Amino acid sequence: FDSLPPAHYKETMSTILVWIQQSETKLSMPQVAVAEYEIMEQRLRELKALQNSLQEQQKGLNYLSTTVEDMSRKAPAEVSQRYRMEIEVILGRWKKSSVQLVERCQKLEELMTKLQRFQNDTKTLKKWMSEVDVFLKEEWPALGDSEALEKQLEQC
Repeated sequence: FDSLPPAHYKETMSTILVWIQQSETKLSMPQVAVAEYEIMEQRLRELKALQNSLQEQQKGLNYLSTTVEDMSRKAPAEVSQRYRMEIEVILGRWKKSSVQLVERCQKLEELMTKLQRFQNDTKTLKKWMSEVDVFLKEEWPALGDSEALEKQLEQC
């Protein structure tokens, strides 16, 4: 019986596997280009929530690892090997999800910064264009009015 995992191990294993599956599903959704800052903010909040969830599940993963180590010392080699392989697969999936999550958050934050900069530049450009439009629609001074021509030249 020493080589069998405790009931809590099986519950934790099940919880971790469900969490990994849900994370992999969320992370496997195709990324689409979004040009709306609010949608990007929402996606970032979702990714951050997933990161928080990952940190909450870390304790369970640590428990699984230490339990497998304890069982390995007490169990026959073939049983020990089976549990080690099982935890290695889980740790691999966990690490892959963790890395993808960090990369997606960083990428989204970078894109949000670029979009905001682009929106600010666009706003500045539109303001400048409307000012130029007003200027171009102004009445031109008479050819003999050199002072008005000089002033308009400076504006240009």
